Order: sequence, then C-alpha cells, then structure tokens
Amino acid sequence: MKNLIGKIVRYFFNGTLFIVPLVATVYFFIQAFQWLDSRLALPYPGVGFAIILSAITLFGYLTTNFAFRTMTDWFDQVMNRIPLVKLLYSSVKDLLAAFVGDKRKFNKPVLVTINKENSIYRIGFITQSDLSEIGLADMVAVYFPQSYAFAGDHFVVAKENIKPLNVSGSVAMKFILSGGISGFKES
Repeated sequence: MKNLIGKIVRYFFNGTLFIVPLVATVYFFIQAFQWLDSRLALPYPGVGFAIILSAITLFGYLTTNFAFRTMTDWFDQVMNRIPLVKLLYSSVKDLLAAFVGDKRKFNKPVLVTINKENSIYRIGFITQSDLSEIGLADMVAVYFPQSYAFAGDHFVVAKENIKPLNVSGSVAMKFILSGGISGFKES
C-alpha cells in the first residue's frame, strides 16, 4: 500500500512538472493577447497582437533601408543629447542590440577562473575584448548573467583567466539562466 501511494505521489509530481509550465505559458500568452486587444479595442482576439508584430516588423524593414537609416541616425542623435533620456535610451538600445541584430555581444561564452586555489569557475560572455584605450591591454570585459533573472555582474578579467567554450552563445545563456539545469544541448 505504501509503495502504491509513493507511485501516485510521484505520478502527481511528474504531471505537475508537465502541466504547470504549459499552463503558465498559455496563461501568459492569453493575458498578453487580452491586454493588447483591450488597448486597441478590437472585436477579434489576437488582432491587436498581429498588428503590433506587423508594425514592429515594418519598422525593422524601414530602418534597414538607406532612406530611413538617415532618419534613424538623426533620431538617435536627438535622443542621445537629452541628459536623462540618453542614459535610459542608449542602455536599453545597447542591451537589445546585444541579444539581436548585427552587433550581438553574447556570442563568445567563456569559462573564467574565479578562484584558482579552490578551482572555482564561472561561465560568462566576453563583451569587450580590447580594453587598451583605458589602459587595460591585458584585460577583457566579461558579463556574468545570473540564474533565473535578467540581471548579471560585469567584471574586468585578466585574459589568462579566460578559457573559450565550444558552445553557442544561446546554449551558454540558457545553461546559465537555468542554473545549469538545461545542460549544453541545442533545442
């Protein structure tokens, strides 16, 4: 009897591991659709989401064309002249560019020696490989994302403590953000 109850409890938790992420994901998307649709007051569910995706894609297309490139550069210059706005605008723009676009930064995963004596290492991403302009020619800038958070630490590390990893940036990021649970498999 005790063995049967143990199996039932195990089945329950296995079911929970499947159902909870699925329900949470579906719930998130339903809430996002409803929120967007309520803002645009459209009669059909999901139309607001489709309109926003289309508008963002259209802006992306337009900003890659030469005619709009000049306007985009001008807009960036204007935003970068306003003191407080410059800080927020440029930070968000740089962060987004680090994940998408032509200037991706999280594509060089490395293993960094944190403590040689105790053999402690940490996985991060080289964000700047040349710091000679600030007098640190033998150093690199490494970003260390935190597990289960969109936050991280940024360190300047001696090149001798860096070891490149033979995995893609997206796999390394998934590994770090999952706390190591995801492993190093592409999915």
